[in-house]
Amino acid sequence: MLRGAYCSTNFSIREAREIVKDLFAPKPAVYWTDFLLSIGIGAACFRIGYRRAEPFSALQVFLYAVSCLAFYRAALFIHELVHLRSDSFRGFRIVWNLLCGIPFLIPSFLYYTHLAHHARKHYGTADDGEYLPLGTGPARAILLYLMQPFIIPVLAVARFLVFTPIAWISPPFRRLVQRRASSMVMDPSYVRPLPTRTELRHWRLQEAGCFLYALTTAALFISGRLPPAVLLEGYLTAVGVLMLNHVRTLGAHRFAHRGEAMTFVDQLLDSVNYPNLPLISALWGPVGLRFHALHHLFPSLPYHALPEAHRRLMAQLPAGSPYRQTESPGLLASLGDLWSRARASSAEETHAANAA
Repeated sequence: MLRGAYCSTNFSIREAREIVKDLFAPKPAVYWTDFLLSIGIGAACFRIGYRRAEPFSALQVFLYAVSCLAFYRAALFIHELVHLRSDSFRGFRIVWNLLCGIPFLIPSFLYYTHLAHHARKHYGTADDGEYLPLGTGPARAILLYLMQPFIIPVLAVARFLVFTPIAWISPPFRRLVQRRASSMVMDPSYVRPLPTRTELRHWRLQEAGCFLYALTTAALFISGRLPPAVLLEGYLTAVGVLMLNHVRTLGAHRFAHRGEAMTFVDQLLDSVNYPNLPLISALWGPVGLRFHALHHLFPSLPYHALPEAHRRLMAQLPAGSPYRQTESPGLLASLGDLWSRARASSAEETHAANAA
């Protein structure tokens, strides 16, 4: 990941690390309290929404919005699990998968491809499944990306209810599923490397949990014990959570590159921080993800330390530091800029095609 003391002539990683060196220790109490409150509030609002509130009433809409935001925050702890030391937070990892990963069909093994996104030689290239050249057009690619949340919940059910048992008995199909249907990424064409034996043990346990959960849900629905309204609300909640994450992802980077290798400073400048309006930005960018450029600078910095780390870096880094260029005034400004650049790129391509 970050190698050497200097990434450019005017940016010292060693200097930046010295400023925040006392902030790298994660606080288990913060993780447990935050996650349990988030998943608990989400579950309570979801249950009240379909049992007590009138359909399409203001109360139901409010409860739906709160449940989406709470579940969204709980789900994004998967990002922290990937960056925490693999030998730490064992109990938290198990509980997160039991209460969130398995019921939401997003077990933690799906997200370990995220580490390639932080590898200097992979970022923004074909080996990075979390990067698309959205800022270089065509603009319709952004709209197509925002259509994914309507399809992903159905694909997740198929992945664990149908594909998983077939993969258990068919090695060729298993390899196909492991490479093509076992990653939480932006790029649908991404091919994941096959898991190691150690990784496969975790995969199988989590896959089994997801399969049993999906099978139980299907059985309850077929037997009439689970009302269709609950499944509909579950689907709509999943779409809401995914849409929040997709919009956030569009603002996490500037997506200004076309797949070429980049220096670390270029990668840093392609990432964005949102320090303003913390109460609002923490809703769409929870668990520290509103400080995405800072996260790319120090991926192991725990989410609860990012606001203080950003404050120190902005106060103590030199005036010409590239880090100061990572701030955006707000998500809407970044989304507007992304759309404008994509539109301009589309117009240039159309003009070039006509000229040819």
